[in-house]
Amino acid sequence: METGTIASLRNGFGFIKREGQEKDLFFHVSGLVGVEFDSLREGDKVQFEVGEGSKGPNAVNVSLVD
Repeated sequence: METGTIASLRNGFGFIKREGQEKDLFFHVSGLVGVEFDSLREGDKVQFEVGEGSKGPNAVNVSLVD
């Protein structure tokens, strides 16, 4: 699992600022685990796995870190 922070949120998707990486990572609402999209805020710390989507890498199994 990797960790990062929510960089931005849009309608049903967002981007995660990855620790040690320059490029933010896309995530979709369907990749969330144990958290509702509407409860996420920019700056929240999350953990996730990196998966391969049709447009390149994306975050899956995204959950909040306590």
